[in-house]
This record gives sequence, C-alpha cells and structure tokens, in this order.
Amino acid sequence: MSIITQEIQKHWLAIQPILSIRSEQEYDQAAARLNVLIDEVGTDESHPFYDLLDTLGTLIHAFEEQHEPMPECSGAEVLRFFMDEHNLVQSDLSEIGSQGVVSEILNGKRELNTRQIRLLAKRFNVSAAVFI
Repeated sequence: MSIITQEIQKHWLAIQPILSIRSEQEYDQAAARLNVLIDEVGTDESHPFYDLLDTLGTLIHAFEEQHEPMPECSGAEVLRFFMDEHNLVQSDLSEIGSQGVVSEILNGKRELNTRQIRLLAKRFNVSAAVFI
C-alpha cells in the first residue's frame, strides 16, 4: 500500500460515517447533519464547511432519487395539489387567468404556459420545474 493510500485511508475512516448513506437510518442522520450545516453555513461559500454542505446535499439527493423517486405528475396535478394544500379555489388564481382558464388547465384541456408557470412558481415558492 502506498503512502498516499495509507494517508487517505486514515482520513476516510474518520469521515466515512458522515459521507455514506446506505440505509434509511443513515439518510435520517445525514439529513439532520445537513440541516445543522445549513443553519451554520447558509450560503457563505467562504465558510470552511461549505463544501461539506454541498457534498452532503448531493449525496442525500442521490439517495432520494434512487430510493424515493418523485412520481410523474402533470402540471395540472401539481397545481391541484398546491391548491388543496393552500385551501385555494380556482378564482384565487386570477393571476394565471380567469376561473374558466384555471378550470381548463385543471381538466387537462389547456396546458400551463411559461408565464403561468413562472407566476405559480413564485406564488408557491417552488422551482418552475415542478410544473413542467
């Protein structure tokens, strides 16, 4: 074994439990660590733990994609979900169109357009990608 490999192995044994996510329990621990890091580091890219936050987030995302993939949903289904979650009715969404337009979107007779998607993403504070 080379000196470089020995050095890496020594450090890996110390950090491996932090960067390995192979079970729901390890996932829960990683998510808790990530939340603490987010509280401490925030968006400060000069913080010494910023790269750890970024790496841990990537590992958590990969675990979620493999073990808990997002179901395929249409923009209308996502909109219906948000309406239910926020106790909204069609007339509450006047920024995307009339009640008739919203009804047509929800019934699959009309697709959400770019302007509507942008407005909905802003209203619900989510990525526009959830409506695509």
